[in-house]
Amino acid sequence: MKFKSVFDIIGPVMVGPSSSHTAGAARIGMLARSLFGGQPSKVDIYLYGSFRDTYQGHATDVALLGGILGYDTDDERIINAKKEAENNHLTYNFIEMNEERSHPNTAVLHLFKGEEELVIEGVSIGGGKIELVSINGYSINISGNYHALLVFHKDEFGTIARVTTKLGDEQLNISQMSVSRKEKGQVALMTVELDDTVTASTLEEIRAVKGVDRVIEMTGG
Repeated sequence: MKFKSVFDIIGPVMVGPSSSHTAGAARIGMLARSLFGGQPSKVDIYLYGSFRDTYQGHATDVALLGGILGYDTDDERIINAKKEAENNHLTYNFIEMNEERSHPNTAVLHLFKGEEELVIEGVSIGGGKIELVSINGYSINISGNYHALLVFHKDEFGTIARVTTKLGDEQLNISQMSVSRKEKGQVALMTVELDDTVTASTLEEIRAVKGVDRVIEMTGG
């Protein structure tokens, strides 16, 4: 494994005790909040593997809640996230799951607010690094390190090219891109990670592209 910096080895600045079970969990919560567009009113959190087995002792539960509340990995409020959730009118449930997932440090977050719902599956891969592997049943692969666009669109010829042309017109470099669909000809999901942010005008142009149904913008970092 190659490391880009010393921080890839020693992990992030964080509230302890574990970079995988605490810092990684907080980042999963933060990215779920970002994709949801803010704080939900309710979240059901399904825990798998070692997350399920050690979530109380390793503070995975409060880290996930803290992330959903918008607290970064080094925010001391994470320790009191259950109380903070109550203060911020966020109700939550932790559900222990026995089935196996592809990674032992897996959490599925089902977020609710009014009629809005979002289901995110995230895994903590070590050193505070995470991957989001599905959204609403669509397979994705987002690290959260880059600015990203999630483009729900009709699965038809030309839509992907029209979206990437808009990004090219703004001279935005694509660091990673994938497309997922449940059924041929139905709604597909294009995931694009970018080296730079997208301007508001370009974002509106992408939303107006023929075949595009919905665009979610996620800020990386």
